[in-house]
Amino acid sequence: MYTETDYMRRQLGVFLLRWLLNSFGLWLAVRLLGTGYGPETIDAGAGVFLLAGLIFSIVNSILRPIVIVLSLPAILVTLGLFTFVVNGLMVWISLSLTPGLQMTFLHSVITGILLSLINYIMSSALELRYETIRKET
Repeated sequence: MYTETDYMRRQLGVFLLRWLLNSFGLWLAVRLLGTGYGPETIDAGAGVFLLAGLIFSIVNSILRPIVIVLSLPAILVTLGLFTFVVNGLMVWISLSLTPGLQMTFLHSVITGILLSLINYIMSSALELRYETIRKET
């Protein structure tokens, strides 16, 4: 049976994996889409993207649920499409808080869609793995 320590280790592992994948997704989006502020490129290193991924992970876990609840009428009227705007807002806020990175809001919305896909695929893979481990024990 799983103890509380095992559960906490699993949650920490999931958070660390999300952090790394969010960092990679932000790096990928900046490389593919650019910043939207012209032809200049961002020469930020891996540390800046790791910091941006950490900030995004924290903002996404704390601020996103509040924004989702407050924007429920808009989400219902648009049949859920407004969540793309909410995801873009979370990316835009995260990159605004990260020194050395910035992105237009439109590019942030597209980046939010990309990060949502990455997180969905990762969550599905982790859930399948967890279910397989649970069935074996």
